[in-house]
Amino acid sequence: MKVIDAHIHFSDIKSFHHTAEELSFVDYSYDGHQKEFQNANVVLSIAMGLTETDNMGFPDYEARTPMGIDLEVKVPANIVYCAGINPYDLNEEGLERLKEDLQNPAVVGIKIYLGYYPFYAYDEVYEPVYALAEKYGVPVVFHTGDTYSERGLLKYSHPLAIDEVAVKHRNINFMMAHFGDPWTLTGAEIIYKNPNVYADLSGLIVGTEKELKKHSEGRFLDHLRHALVFADSYDKLLFGTDWPLAPVGPYIEFIKELIPGEHHEDVFYNTAIKVFPKIKPFLP
Repeated sequence: MKVIDAHIHFSDIKSFHHTAEELSFVDYSYDGHQKEFQNANVVLSIAMGLTETDNMGFPDYEARTPMGIDLEVKVPANIVYCAGINPYDLNEEGLERLKEDLQNPAVVGIKIYLGYYPFYAYDEVYEPVYALAEKYGVPVVFHTGDTYSERGLLKYSHPLAIDEVAVKHRNINFMMAHFGDPWTLTGAEIIYKNPNVYADLSGLIVGTEKELKKHSEGRFLDHLRHALVFADSYDKLLFGTDWPLAPVGPYIEFIKELIPGEHHEDVFYNTAIKVFPKIKPFLP
């Protein structure tokens, strides 16, 4: 089965290097990506644009919009990305740079980091971004749920706020990263109700294959299993890993166990093409 990973990272972020070295034990590099993803039959990865400029790490209020992917100078040909947004840099120059980026074939979407930056999805600051998303026919990906930084503010990353944006902007497809975890039941309602909202299943567990197996047992994922059944919207779900937060091969097996087999081709491949139409030329 061919796989599209709809949510990875390829940015020089301190916390990602730490996680790769100390928690997930993956080779977070150009060569590491190519070897690991080829072995797992992942034919394309969609990276989330993200940069940091100071010693505090992400969230970085000084980062330039649009944020890109800067792990290494050379980017693998099988990686495309979503342009990252810093809402503190959405002046005329920032929006013009974003407009230019969206004309790059490898920029297939826009990423907004709810929770990391203290603005709700429906805040007016993002309206020019939505206008450009509609103009260039790209989806908007929202970080939702828990933040990977204690400096995040969780009220801004609750998935309920996306309902208002989805209703207002019916011509844009939106994707909730991480299915709103731990508010997955709310996330389930949002994708069930709104035809233009999807969710990825990335970053649900951080760590090694052992950690994935450990947390698959017992009641740790009861809230997610409940939400998946409640939504009954497997055609609205996309596979993603949040690499380097977890190794890709074991994460594929982890998600396979959560999703009924008849929906695997959609979750692991087909729906990504629907949500990210610009990726078609990059597929083998």
